[in-house]
Formats: sequence, C-alpha cells, structure tokens
Amino acid sequence: MNSRERILAAINHREADRIPFDLGSTFTSGIHVNAYHHLRKALNLQPFEKEYEFLCIDEQIVFVDEQFKNKMKIDTEAVLPANPSTWMLNIEDRGDSHFFVNEWQMGLKKPNDGGLYYDVVEHPLASAGIDDLKRFCWPDPKDSARFVSLEEDVEKAAQTGRAVIMNNFCAGIIEISAWLVGYERLFSSLLLEQDFVEALFDRILALKMAYWETVFQKVGDRIDVVVESDDLGEQRQLLMSPRIYRKLIKPRHKQLYDLIHAHTSAKLFLHSCGAIYDLIPDLIEIGVDILNPVQINAPNMDSAKLKTEFGKDLVFWGGAVNPQATLNHGTPQQVRDETRRNIENFAPGGGFVFAAVHNIQPGIPTENILAMWETLQSYGVYSK
Repeated sequence: MNSRERILAAINHREADRIPFDLGSTFTSGIHVNAYHHLRKALNLQPFEKEYEFLCIDEQIVFVDEQFKNKMKIDTEAVLPANPSTWMLNIEDRGDSHFFVNEWQMGLKKPNDGGLYYDVVEHPLASAGIDDLKRFCWPDPKDSARFVSLEEDVEKAAQTGRAVIMNNFCAGIIEISAWLVGYERLFSSLLLEQDFVEALFDRILALKMAYWETVFQKVGDRIDVVVESDDLGEQRQLLMSPRIYRKLIKPRHKQLYDLIHAHTSAKLFLHSCGAIYDLIPDLIEIGVDILNPVQINAPNMDSAKLKTEFGKDLVFWGGAVNPQATLNHGTPQQVRDETRRNIENFAPGGGFVFAAVHNIQPGIPTENILAMWETLQSYGVYSK
C-alpha cells in the first residue's frame, strides 16, 4: 500500500496497513522553521545549502523537503497556488521589525527581537462602510499567474505516490474578515452591523468560489483533499453563538462546500480551531468530511468522545497529543502515553490521519516531537 492509498483508505473510513501521517501538507499541519531546523539536525539529515522555502510566510511554516518526508514516512504532498501577477512579497526591514503588505492590503509585522511570526497590524477596512466594500481593490482569485504551474505541480505531487492535498488561496470567511476590519469590529458587528457583515462575507465568499471553480476546471479530478479553513472556536468556547453562526455564516459555508462537492470527488478538509463541539453536527450537515486540527485539550473535544459521537461521519486529521501542555512541557514518556491513548481512541475503523494539533511550534522540544512520531510507528499499525 502506498501513501496515497493509505490516505484514501483513512478518509473513506477504512483501515489501511497503518495510520497515515501528515506533516507539512497544509498551513495548519506544518512545522515552524525553527522547529524544522532542529528536527532535521536531530534526524542527522544533510544540511540545507539554501534558505528554507515557506509554505506560509505569516506563520513561518516551511515546505518540508523530500529527504525529510522519506525519513518521517509522510503520506501527503502539498499543492498551493502561486502569487498573483498584481502582487509580490516585499519584506521591509524597519530596524525593530520586518514588515510587508499582503495582497489584501493588510500590513503584517514580525519583531526582530524574539519575533516568531508575522501578525496583522494594519486592517485596511477598519473604518469601512458597505459602499467602501464596492471600491476596495479585492484580490483577483482567477488571476492566471496563480495557476501557471498548477497542473504540473499536481502531476509532480501525484508522481511521489503521496496523497495530493490542494490548498486554498486565502483563509476562511471569518478569519479574512477579522484581519480586514479588526477583531473587535468584526465580533461587535456580528450583532450591531449585520448588513455590513453580510456584505463583507458575500464579497469573500464570491472570491473563494471563483478560486475553487478555477482549480477544479484544471485539476479537479486529480486531487485527493481540498483544504478550507475558518476558526469557529477558542480555548474555552465558540467565537460566536450557534444562533449567529447558523444565521450569518453557515449558509455561506454551505454554498461554498456545495460548490466544492459538485466539482470534485476530493474530500473536504476543514481547519477550525478550539472548542467547536456544539457546531460539529452543523459542519457534518453542510458537507465537511475531515476536521482539523482536532484540539483535544478544549472542552468537549476529548478524542474518545469525538470518535464515539462523530466517527462514522467525520475523519479526524490531527489530535495526536495536547500541544499546549503535554507536547510542549511534558516528558517524552508523557508524550508517548498520551499519543498512544489518542491513537487507540481515534484509529479503529479508519477515519484518522495522524498529525499534531496545529503546526509544530518552535518552543516544542525536539525529543517530544520524536516521541510523538515514534509512538505512531509503534502503535499506528493495523492488525490484519
């Protein structure tokens, strides 16, 4: 069984020869450049002779190299669009920080002293009204430059024998909206400016649909997983009430997910962080096939509970070990014990792709990353 067959078995709720493993195929199941550098050294891989390339510059998530993929037995291959013709990355050194403006006209900054990520510090629509949305210079999701090498990239990915994971060109409707107008305004506007919020959401929805339509015209029959995202939860609870989600966001998610399912047989992967238990039935109803990152340390997100209640309908992609306690601060043995327990909960009947809960961060000890991975090698084999 090759890697693609292994992933296809898992996402179709069948047991493969072993649990498939993802590290580096999406913006939310990758590894920070600092952690990657130390992990490659620990694995005694050949030194990199050039700078690492970034899968996601904002979060400093790197493309993992072929030698690393083979060593770690990774079953996935990332594909993503190129930059549009109207924008190129131009990082400015401001002395105390590095700064750039992205194609959405957001300003992002990474402090030079201890900075690990680029955060949005300039929100271009912070004071906008509905009429301003009509005048704003929105990205062109169908810009041909985005797709100039897409078919070749998909073919190369397929030739590796790994599953082809097709990434989106932007974050989710809620996330992009928050970065455009600022978090405070967005979440107050969900109650106080619903006409504005709906107009904003509709603009972003239209862009996302146009992007996916173009992707599917070119490679819709050659990809295995379609990646979407939208954070609905935080550490303790949902980011908005179920009523607000169902009124303002769910119908737009459904419209987008219906389009995806109508144009490809690939499974729909949704990244949504936090305590989202109360909305999981809604997500299943509107067509989500795969849930990531499976934040098992959030309320009601225990691996056994999720598998029991939703395992027939949902594939869990992530959930290996608590990243905010055990993986970050525990001993290697504690990591092994918790990882084994989550494998035992998630693995039966397939429907599980092993991955860290979100990206592997720079503060996580290398020995704990290896303990997590070694546990998968020991306990991730299905008995036949």
